[in-house]
Amino acid sequence: MYEYTKRIGFSECDTDRKLTITALIDAFQDCSTFQSEDLNVGFDVLTKQNLVWVINYWDLQISSLPHLCDHVTVGTFPYSFKGCFGMRNFYMKNEAGDFLVKANSMWTLIDSVQVRPVKAPEFISSAYEIEEKLDMTYNPRKVAIPEGDGFVETKKESIQIVKHHLDSNNHVNNGQYVKLAMSQIEQEDIDIVSLRIDYRKQAMLGDMIFPSVYESDKEKVVALLDKEGTPFSVSQFVVR
Repeated sequence: MYEYTKRIGFSECDTDRKLTITALIDAFQDCSTFQSEDLNVGFDVLTKQNLVWVINYWDLQISSLPHLCDHVTVGTFPYSFKGCFGMRNFYMKNEAGDFLVKANSMWTLIDSVQVRPVKAPEFISSAYEIEEKLDMTYNPRKVAIPEGDGFVETKKESIQIVKHHLDSNNHVNNGQYVKLAMSQIEQEDIDIVSLRIDYRKQAMLGDMIFPSVYESDKEKVVALLDKEGTPFSVSQFVVR
C-alpha cells in the first residue's frame, strides 16, 4: 500500500469549493506514479524497456468530496497482475480516516515499439506487494452506450485534440478524457455518486472527437466518438 497526504487547493476546486472529479483522478494518478517511482519501476525505467502502462477502465465510487483546505490521504495498491493486465485500487480518506472515495482501475502494459500488450516482466510484478482488494462494488469493465427508451441523446459540437490534451507519453492523458466528457454535461446542481470510464481507443494529436450525450433522471453517459462513430471512451455518471 502506498499513501501520501495533501491539502485541497483552490485550483483543484469547483464553484462550490469542492474537489473536482478531474482533480480527484489527477491525485490518484499522482499516487500510483509516486509508488512506481519510489519502487524504481517508474517512467525512466519503463521507457528504457519500451514499456508503458495504459489505462483501460476507471470506476470511482464517491461518498463525498473534500472541500477547499481539507487535509486528505490518498492511497493505492495493486491487487492483481494477470498477463498484460494490472488491477489497482485507489482511495481518498479524510482526517478521521473515513473513506471519501474508493476506486477500481484496470491497466494494460504496452510495448511502445511493437504497440502491443505484453505480460508484466518479473522486475515489475515483483516490485509491488499484492494486497486484498477494497470492499466496494466491482462493476463490469464495459460501459455500454444506452439504447432504447429512458435516455435522451444529444449530439454535441466536435472537438479537436491539441497539444495541451497530451501527457509525457504523447498520448491524450486519461484525465483529459474525463474533462472532455464532463464539459459536455450540465453540472449545476448535480451530485455525482459514481463515475465509470471505459477507454476504448487512443486519440492522437489532431484527431477530431464527436461527443454524444445520453441522459436519464439519474444517469448521464458521454460517448466520445471518432468520425465513424467508434468510441474513444464512454463515461457513465450516476447522480443522486
